[in-house]
Amino acid sequence: MTSLPLAWRLFRRELARGQLRLIAAALILAVTAVSGLGLVSDRLKRAIDHQAATFLAADRILNSPQEVDPAWLEQARSLGVAVATTLEFQSMLFAGDELQLVTIKAVSDGYPLRGDIEMMTPGTGALPSSGSLWLDRRLASWLQSAEEGEVGEGIFRLEGVINRLPDAGFNVFASAPVVLMRLDDVAQTGVIQPGSRLQWRYQFAGRESAIAELERFLEPRLTTSQRLVDVRSQESPLARAIGRAEQFLLLSALLGIALACAAIGVAARRYCQRHYDVVAMFKTLGASHGQVRTIFVSHLALVTLLSIVAGLGLGWLAAQGMIQLLPAEFGSTAMDAFPWRPLALGAGTGVIAGFGFTLYPLLRLLSVPPMRVLRQDIGPARWGAGLNGLLALTALSLLAWLYSGSWKMTLVLIIGALVLGGLLALVGLLLLRSGRQLGMATASPLKLALAGLRRRASDNALQLVGFSVALMLLLTILALRQDLLSDWQAQLPQNTPDHFLVNIAPEDTAALETFLAERQVRATDLYPVIRGRLSAINGETVQRRVTKEDEEEPQGPRGIGRELNLTYRTELPPNNPVVAGQWYGADSLDEVSVEARVAERLGIGLGDSLSFTIDGREFSVTVTSLRQVNWETMQPNFFMIFPPAVLEPFVATYIASFYHPEGQPELVGELIRQFPTVSVIDVGALIEQLRGVIDQVSLALSLVLLVVVVASALVLLAQTEAGMASRRQELAIMRTLGAPGRLLRSAVNWEFMILGALAGLMAVMVAELTLYLLKTQVFNLVVQAHWLWWALTPVLGAILIGLMGRFACRRLLAQNCAALLRRD
Repeated sequence: MTSLPLAWRLFRRELARGQLRLIAAALILAVTAVSGLGLVSDRLKRAIDHQAATFLAADRILNSPQEVDPAWLEQARSLGVAVATTLEFQSMLFAGDELQLVTIKAVSDGYPLRGDIEMMTPGTGALPSSGSLWLDRRLASWLQSAEEGEVGEGIFRLEGVINRLPDAGFNVFASAPVVLMRLDDVAQTGVIQPGSRLQWRYQFAGRESAIAELERFLEPRLTTSQRLVDVRSQESPLARAIGRAEQFLLLSALLGIALACAAIGVAARRYCQRHYDVVAMFKTLGASHGQVRTIFVSHLALVTLLSIVAGLGLGWLAAQGMIQLLPAEFGSTAMDAFPWRPLALGAGTGVIAGFGFTLYPLLRLLSVPPMRVLRQDIGPARWGAGLNGLLALTALSLLAWLYSGSWKMTLVLIIGALVLGGLLALVGLLLLRSGRQLGMATASPLKLALAGLRRRASDNALQLVGFSVALMLLLTILALRQDLLSDWQAQLPQNTPDHFLVNIAPEDTAALETFLAERQVRATDLYPVIRGRLSAINGETVQRRVTKEDEEEPQGPRGIGRELNLTYRTELPPNNPVVAGQWYGADSLDEVSVEARVAERLGIGLGDSLSFTIDGREFSVTVTSLRQVNWETMQPNFFMIFPPAVLEPFVATYIASFYHPEGQPELVGELIRQFPTVSVIDVGALIEQLRGVIDQVSLALSLVLLVVVVASALVLLAQTEAGMASRRQELAIMRTLGAPGRLLRSAVNWEFMILGALAGLMAVMVAELTLYLLKTQVFNLVVQAHWLWWALTPVLGAILIGLMGRFACRRLLAQNCAALLRRD
C-alpha cells in the first residue's frame, strides 16, 4: 500500500524536473488535435452540408415517377421532419401570340425547405398565389405582352418572374424554361393523364438524427425506380468538391495523430531509459516487482489522465476560438446534439496512444536486473523490435479506424507505415555503416562526427527514421494541400464561365459569335449537340447492364442507359487529356472518344465496337481513345465525342458557355431579345458556392497543417533528446582525453547536420512516392515532380536538425569533465 504515495511523490518530482513533460506534451497534442479538429470538422461539415442543401432546397429528396404512399410522409412528419412536394412535367404554355414548351414545376406549401426563391419582380409573396404562374426569367418579356397564360385546359395569371430557384440543378441540357405553379392548381390543367411522364420530388428537412431515422424507414421500402438523394448523391461539381475536401481533412488529421504518437513513443523510450538505474536501485533495496510496476505504471497512467483532461480542455477552447474565425453562417449553424463523439475520440486517443506506445519501453524498464547497480553494461531484457512494432502498429491501427471509420484509409496508413519504416531503417543503416572507415580517425570534426554516427548506428538509425518520417509527412501535407487548392482554383479562376447558352439553332451560330465578340465576351467553342442512345457494346445490349450499374453504383455518371448528348469536333477539347489510345484525325469516319470513367464502368476498352441509335438510324464506331474529363470546369463536357463525318448528317443544336463581364448588366437581356430561342442558364451561384467550399476547406486545412507542423516539431525534439545519455558518456571520455571544446562542438554540429541532410533526402524520396499514390488513387490530381525539393529539403533538413541538435546538446557541451561524469 505504500507504493502509491511513493509513486505520487516521485511523479510530482519528475514532472517538476521535466522527465515526463515531453510525453505529456505529445499526449496533449494528440488529444487536442483529435478533439479540437473533430469539433471544428463537425461544425464545418454541418455548415457545408447546410449550405449545400440549399442546392437541393432540402436535406434529402425522394425522387419517384409516381406518388408515394401518404403514410411515408406522415411518418416523416411524426419524426419532426418538414415535408414539401413538387411535381414536374413538360407542357406547352400559351400567352398572347407566344408559344413555348416549358417545364411545369408544381410545388406545395413550404417549398423550398432550404434556400430561397430569387425573384426579379419584388413583392410577389413566398409562392405563386392560387391560379397564377411565375415564369422563368427567359420568359420575362411575356409579362409585358400578356396578362394570362394557358396550360392545358387551365387559364392562369402571369404574376412574377423567377431569377433563380434553389434546386435549379446543374443539368444545362434541360433547356426548357421552368414555370412555377401551386400543386393544387395542377388539376385545372387537365394535362395529367394515365401514362404521362411525371417526376415527383418529396423534399425533407430536419435534424440530422430525424433525417437518419427517416432514411432507415424509407430505404427498405423504395422500389428500383425511386431514389433517395442528398447533395453528395449528385454527380455534381459541388458533391465532388465536398467529398475531396473531406478525404483530405481525414488524411491530414490521421497524419497529425500518427506524428503525435511517434513523439509519444520516442519520449516514452527516453523516459524509461533514464530510469534503468532507478529501477535497479529499487530492486536492490528490496522493492518487489509489483511495487516497481505500480510506481511506473502509475506515472504513465497519471500523465495520461492529466494529459487527456488538459487536451480535452485545450481542444474545446481551440475549437471555440477557431469557430469564431469561421464565417458567421458557420458559427451560427444549429447543433443537433452535444458533440460527444469528438470528445470521446480525443479521450480514446489519449488512452490508446498513452498505453499503446509506452507499453514496450515500460516492459523493458521493469525487466532491469538489480545487478545494473554494479555493472552499467547490464541492460534490460531484449524482446526485439518486433514486439515494439507490433504494439505500436496495433495502437495506430485502432486509432486510425476509430477516427476514420474506414478500413481502406486504415490499411493505407498501416501499409504506408510498414513500407516507409522498413525502407527508411534499411537505408539509414546502410548509409550510416558506410562511414566506418572514414570515422576511424578523429583529426577533424567531420571525421569525429562520422565516427559518432558509426558507434551509435542503431540509435542513429532510429533517429533518422523519426526525422525522415516527420519531414516526409510535413512535405506530403504541404504539397497535397497546395496542389489540391491550386487544382480547385485552376478549375475556377476569376473568369470561369458562369452562363451556359443552350438550344442554339445552327442558323444562329454565326450571329451569336459576332454578338459575343462585339461585346468582348469570353466564350467557349460552340459544341453541336445530338441526342442519341448507346445501344450495344461489341454487339451486346447495354440497357440491362447499365440499369444494374445505376442501382449498384449511384455515385457514378448516370443516364448512360437513356439518351445521351453526343457531340463532334476535330480538335481535342480543353481539360480533356487523352489517357489511353490516340485522338482521331480530321478525316476519320468511324471512330469515337469515350470518357474514361464511363469506359471503366461499362467495361469499354480501346478497339471495342459501340453501336448508337439516332433518329431511328443505327451505326457502329470503334473506340480509339479514352479521355479524362474534368467535370468541375464550367464548360460543355461530353461522354462521347465523334469525328465530324459521323454526326454531321444529323440535325444538331449547339451549346456554349461564357463569362459575364462586369459593367454589362444588360448583356443577358440583350442576348435573350436578339436570340429568343436560345436558353441562357446562369450558373454563377453554383460557382460562388464552389468557391465558398474551397475557401472554407482552405481554412480547415490550414488548421490541420498547424497541428501537423507542431507534431513534426515534437517528433524532431523527442528524437533529438533520445540520444543524450550515450552522448554524455562520449563527451566525458573525449574531455578526459583532452579534446578541445571547439572540436566537440563542431563534431556535434556535423553529426546532426549529416543526419538532417540524410533525413531530408529520404523524406523527399518517400514523399514523392506517397504523393504519387495519393494523387492517383485518392484525389485524382495531376502528378507533378517537385524538383526543387531535391535540392532544398536536404539543406533545410541539415540546418533545422543541426540547430535542434546543437540546442539540445548546449548544456552538455558547456559542462566540464567532472560535471559530465556525474549522473543525475
